[in-house]
Amino acid sequence: MSATMRAVVVEAAGGPEVLRVRRIPAPQAAPGWVRIRVAAFGLNRSELHFRQGLAYTGSFPRVPGIEAVGVVDQDPSGRLAAGTRAATMMGGMGREFDGGYAEFVTVPATQVIPFRSDLPWEVLGAVPEMLQTAAGSLRVGLEARDGQTLLIRGGTSSVGLALAVLGKARGMTVLSTTRSESRRGLLESVGVDHVVIDDGEIAPLVRDLVPDGVDGAVELVGTDVLRDTLRAVRPGGVVCFTGMLSDRWTVSEFYPMDWLPNGVRLTAYSGESADLAPSTLQSFLDEVAAGRATVPVGRVYRLDDIVQAHRDMEAGTIGGKGVVLT
Repeated sequence: MSATMRAVVVEAAGGPEVLRVRRIPAPQAAPGWVRIRVAAFGLNRSELHFRQGLAYTGSFPRVPGIEAVGVVDQDPSGRLAAGTRAATMMGGMGREFDGGYAEFVTVPATQVIPFRSDLPWEVLGAVPEMLQTAAGSLRVGLEARDGQTLLIRGGTSSVGLALAVLGKARGMTVLSTTRSESRRGLLESVGVDHVVIDDGEIAPLVRDLVPDGVDGAVELVGTDVLRDTLRAVRPGGVVCFTGMLSDRWTVSEFYPMDWLPNGVRLTAYSGESADLAPSTLQSFLDEVAAGRATVPVGRVYRLDDIVQAHRDMEAGTIGGKGVVLT
């Protein structure tokens, strides 16, 4: 039993420098909970918002982190054997209770997703939240069908890259945006059919490629471009609001008759661990292992690099999913 562990602790909201690596008591698994020895965790913008004091939930001091992968270390119920590889995410992690920025994390047993894979931890660490968000946006937000046209607004984000991978696996024609011509190769590397350079107004560019409008669009940038994204979608099509890369969360004056083109539907997606079925995770990892899917890992860090990792995430320079190895 490990009595102490290294973890990132945030005492109060602030800049990246408030992330401090400390040695603190290791948590113990209470009945109904499971302890995971963390091997890696992905970086998420919601953790940036929490650290900045912008999140709607959570309290300080706290070990942040809404996801982690590793091996089961304690399960009082005996359901999961020690050494079982597992992922966990959301459900209050890093907000209501200490999260994944640590060598150990305890979480409710209901949000532990076991898997089998020999992929490197830096690859596995990128997957859970990214896959859950991308898959849920397609399945729940868009109710997407194989072979449709898909627009990804904010395509070089980790979720945007995962959406492209999943969309191409379903035979979809994928259009994906970036503000920089230099990111074209990154998008093409995950199978994007049409790279759209985003200058703030892309609807005309999208309709040059798909005159009737795309079947579905996932909005990852924010409310400041949502109106334009809606105009790129055909009547009967759907826009799913999933992300806020621009940190624009609300619409100050939302006039539905003006904002929503005739017949275009607007939905949202924000999932939990229960929305990622173990079979979905396992199938995706198997596809990656077989070389039929890719995990867009942008940069890999160590726990001691956490301040720089958040600086890079804030600056948008990671170029895919940031992963931290413990």
